[in-house]
Amino acid sequence: MQFSRLLYETSNRKATITLNRPEKRNALDDAMVGELGTAFQHAARDQNVKVIIVRGAGPAFCAGADLEYLSRIAKYDLEENRADSNKLTHLFKTIYELRKPVIAAVHGPALAGGCGLASVCDIVIATEENASFGYTEVRIGFIPAVVMIFLIKRVGEGKARELVLRGNMISANEAATIGLVNIVVPAAVFEQTIEKLVSDLLQNNSLLAMGLCKEMLSKLHGLNLMEALDFAANMNAAARMTPDCKEGIAAFLNKEKLQW
Repeated sequence: MQFSRLLYETSNRKATITLNRPEKRNALDDAMVGELGTAFQHAARDQNVKVIIVRGAGPAFCAGADLEYLSRIAKYDLEENRADSNKLTHLFKTIYELRKPVIAAVHGPALAGGCGLASVCDIVIATEENASFGYTEVRIGFIPAVVMIFLIKRVGEGKARELVLRGNMISANEAATIGLVNIVVPAAVFEQTIEKLVSDLLQNNSLLAMGLCKEMLSKLHGLNLMEALDFAANMNAAARMTPDCKEGIAAFLNKEKLQW
C-alpha cells in the first residue's frame, strides 16, 4: 500500500506500520491519523497478517501533534473540532479492539498523542537509553482527552492522574514500573527482542484465541460482577467449540507441538 506519511510492509505473517515523517519527529496530523486508520484496518482484514508492529522512522517514535496542524485546528469551530477528534477516537478504538496483537516498538520520545498511540497497543517494547514517554498536553493548554480513557485502563487512575496533570516526561524504566511499558531492553538488542516476541506469537499462539482474549479485554470493563461472569462463561463455552481449541487440546493430549 502507498501512503504519504507511513510505510506499510508485510512479511512472514507480520505487518509493520512505520510513521514516516522523521523530519517532523513523526508528528501527528489529520492526514497521518487517517492513514494510520486505513493501515490498521487493512492489516486487520489481511488473512496473511497475524501480528502488527507500529514504529517510528528516525530518532523519535512520535512527538505528538504537528505544529502546523495545531495552528490549523485553532481556527476550527466546535463541529469541525468534534469531527476531527472523532478521527483520533476511531483510530485508537480500532487498535484497541483489533483482534490481532499490536506491538509498539518505541526507540525514542513518545509524547502526547504519540504516547497515546503507544498506550493503546497491546505490548510496548522500549529502548532503555533513548525511549521516553509523556502526556505533555497540559503544557500547551490542551488535554489528552481521548488518550486518557485508554491510559486509565493501562496504568490505573492514580498514575494516570499524575501523568496527565504533571505533563512531565518519564524514562522507559519509569514507564515500565507503572505498567505503561511492558519490556525495556538496551538498544543493542532492541530489534532482536522484537523479532523474538513476534516469533513467539506467530509460532506458539492461536490467532483466534488471541482475538477472543482481546475481545474480552475490550468488553469486560464496566460490567458488574454477574454480567462479567455471564459474559466470561459464554466466551469460555464458545472458545471450546472453535477448531483451534479442538486442535490444540488434541495436540496437547498427544504431546504434539503445534505450529500456529
